[in-house]
Amino acid sequence: MHVMGKSKSVLIVTGRAINEVLSFIIFSLLDVLDFILCYVYRAADFFIEAEWKPCYCSPAKEAITSSGNILVSEQGESKIVCLSSSRLQLEDISDTLFTRPSLVSEVSKSTVNELKRLKLEGTVIQSSWEKIKRSGKVRSTFTVNSTIVEMLHGKIRGQQSHPVPRWSDCDCKTCTSWTSSSKETLFVLAAGAKENMQEDVLFIHGFISSSAFWTETLFPNFSKSAKSKYRLFAIDLLGFGRSPKPTDSLYTLREHLEMIERSVLEPNKVKSFHIVAHSLGCILALALAVKYPGSVKSLTLLAPPYFPVPKGEQGTQYLMRKLAPRRVWPLIAFGASMAAWYEHISRTICFLICKNHRLWEFLTKLITRNRIRTYLVEGFCCHTHNAAWHTLHNILCGTAGKIDGYLDVVRNRLKCSVTIYHGRDDELIPVECSYNVKSRIPRAEVKVFEKKDHITIVVGRQEDFARELEEIWKTSSL
Repeated sequence: MHVMGKSKSVLIVTGRAINEVLSFIIFSLLDVLDFILCYVYRAADFFIEAEWKPCYCSPAKEAITSSGNILVSEQGESKIVCLSSSRLQLEDISDTLFTRPSLVSEVSKSTVNELKRLKLEGTVIQSSWEKIKRSGKVRSTFTVNSTIVEMLHGKIRGQQSHPVPRWSDCDCKTCTSWTSSSKETLFVLAAGAKENMQEDVLFIHGFISSSAFWTETLFPNFSKSAKSKYRLFAIDLLGFGRSPKPTDSLYTLREHLEMIERSVLEPNKVKSFHIVAHSLGCILALALAVKYPGSVKSLTLLAPPYFPVPKGEQGTQYLMRKLAPRRVWPLIAFGASMAAWYEHISRTICFLICKNHRLWEFLTKLITRNRIRTYLVEGFCCHTHNAAWHTLHNILCGTAGKIDGYLDVVRNRLKCSVTIYHGRDDELIPVECSYNVKSRIPRAEVKVFEKKDHITIVVGRQEDFARELEEIWKTSSL
């Protein structure tokens, strides 16, 4: 027995070592590939659209003056000053958009930190770190010293925006239906009670998903009594599904919240509501709860991405490393790392998948002989790279320093019930995240389901989940 245990430990250590070595090699190559793709897309954008939108690996000055915005950074927090002919706005953005060190520099830095942890400080570490810095492999963080350094000339009035959709985005009716509307509001699917409605429920999907995550699973399974009592709203977030996908948006927290207010709360005169949110949607749900503390009747969070930031760590960078660790295994971590670290590689993936989502849906139906519904494929594919890239960084990473405050407000100011669902086999958002939320909100109830992951926490158990939600709403209304 002892020999078997020892053999298992050796295999685990060996597997981790292989994963580390392969990850270093592959992601070092991806660093180079992303650099090359930067110039490929610059050339393609110029020849196809006669101009290009600067990327985040552009020189800082070029990225600011060409985008029509001004970057202001102070004490590690970054903001964008957005200028228009009618108003000036201060937008919170994540520094992970423009500060993503190469894998080589990260390994060098982690090596130095490990040596420090082992108390081997001194001249050896100092000289090593100076050599690393002199080698030029560490990307410097671009900051503008808490003032507006450069005003824009001729960039605000009369500036032509990029075509909608851009050449690398899908131009099908599903993805561009919003362009024919004079009002830029989210796509909202309303169901349930139309008359004599008693309560409202808002459903917020996760990253690269859509309202179909709810409408194809839960909505058909709610009881008749629930449908006669509750008014159900499932939205496509800004940039996803059938909602607007503006090319000049930064997809910040403010923009997402304002679109939810403008599309659901205000036109439907919603005064109080229950919230059901999944993954990234949990962050928006908490932000809404903080903004409307007297209106939220219950919070149901599925796989909330809450990683407490250790003291001394920069929240945005820490969270990106947790969500996207740049490892080839597990595969979901590899996919997340590709999406978070590589602006141009992820644009290529969007070009291949999102622009051709009708082909992938057809092939899925053909291979499965039309035995499965393709709503998950549609939700995964119907977005633009600009929307996914900015939402990932500005919502998931950029709110790292705010989540603690949100949770404290929910704990201290809100009286609503808080219920958290998590799949034990979730490899994207580990189950510890839900327990982290509970440590901040002691009254929260955590329900962990064995053999369920990030998606099957709903898909596959929708009937049971629908009954559980009805019970939560009923109890919260007493």
